[in-house]
Amino acid sequence: LVISTSQPARMAEAKPGEQKLHITEQAITLGNWHQHVNWVNTTLILIVPLGGCFAAFYTELRAATAAWAVLYYFWTALGITGGYHRLWAHRSYEACLPLRIFLACGGAGAVQGSIRWWSSKHRAHHRWTDTAKDPYSVMKGAWYAHFMWMVLKQNPKNNGRTDISDLNEDPVVVWQHRNYGYLILTFGMLFPMIVAGLGWGDWKGGLIYAGILRFLFVQQATFCVNSLAHWLGEQPFDDRNSPRDHVITALVTLGEGYHNFHHEFPSDYRNAIEWWQYDPTKWSIWVWKQLGLATNLKQFRANEIEKGRVQQLQKKVDQERAKLDWGVPLQQLPVVDWDDYLAEAQSGKALVAIAGVVHDVTEFIKEHPGGKSLIASAIGKDATALFNGGVYMHSNAAHNLLSSMRVGVIRGGGEVEIWRHYNKEAN
Repeated sequence: LVISTSQPARMAEAKPGEQKLHITEQAITLGNWHQHVNWVNTTLILIVPLGGCFAAFYTELRAATAAWAVLYYFWTALGITGGYHRLWAHRSYEACLPLRIFLACGGAGAVQGSIRWWSSKHRAHHRWTDTAKDPYSVMKGAWYAHFMWMVLKQNPKNNGRTDISDLNEDPVVVWQHRNYGYLILTFGMLFPMIVAGLGWGDWKGGLIYAGILRFLFVQQATFCVNSLAHWLGEQPFDDRNSPRDHVITALVTLGEGYHNFHHEFPSDYRNAIEWWQYDPTKWSIWVWKQLGLATNLKQFRANEIEKGRVQQLQKKVDQERAKLDWGVPLQQLPVVDWDDYLAEAQSGKALVAIAGVVHDVTEFIKEHPGGKSLIASAIGKDATALFNGGVYMHSNAAHNLLSSMRVGVIRGGGEVEIWRHYNKEAN
């Protein structure tokens, strides 16, 4: 989620009258590979961080600098999760001006693009999830969704349009977008270096560890929402698209790992709805509310959330049910007259009628737990009352087993006088 600075894309040479091909529509070759690369993004998420990793081998990590790097990591990560994502992209709560500036500066320090650019891409991701217009569709591969979509140039024709008019009217968003280059330099590297330098004299360590390596970790953690959260975990609310819930992703992303819930209820300020689930971004927003810094925290009604959960549970049950043998469906069974049923039973077939359905119990007579004489006595008769309490109230398992023995449906449901006789005995 790094800002993509507009650059004129080189087009393939075309003959007069032919439309030029965008670079993304051309095969990558040794001669043009560099034209496929978005060098601004590549510099910010690969080249500079790799340089920081190399410099770390020659830079001592002091305890104070390590503590500051961790603290600053949480501030800048929260600028993304609590600011860019839940405040601006989804408007799940409202924040006062000081808090908005705090989150905008922290988000700039995460070096992942301006609020305006980030939120536009994220709204497109939600609107066009898993399609060609999804800017970081996991359908193109986990690595593509993780960061390759930023490293490689994108074809403007595939951009999914979104409404960001509200962002264009937010003065903090406009200010940050216009000054983004200065802000990533200031809050991405200079500010953490100055704090460490003035605080305990570790200028170099502040730049390397609290600056470059810190935003490397923030970037990679946030990118996991685009890749890991669409690959690892469960789908308790909907499985039609790729988002998933998993505690590991939540731990990595300050609570953004409950992604299946988030895609179903995107305007909810929470990602984790259970008290025991890890979501420090949710806790932070709640604390800001108590301090009077945040208002209008949005939550989907519990009834709607439970409906989604139950619907998905039912869908899973139906999928498991479809794998089992429940016998021939009633509508597919042949319809027979009562007299034909009696004739078939008298000819030697072990047929039993229960609730208007004919069952062939030939293979089950010897295995009947109540003895073969009882089941043999019901052959050629209407055994509905016997089966349902006249002799024994059979279990659910017995009903299920019986359904696998269906061979026909009696026209009219059965022989009325015989049913009355057995019903009288049962009473």
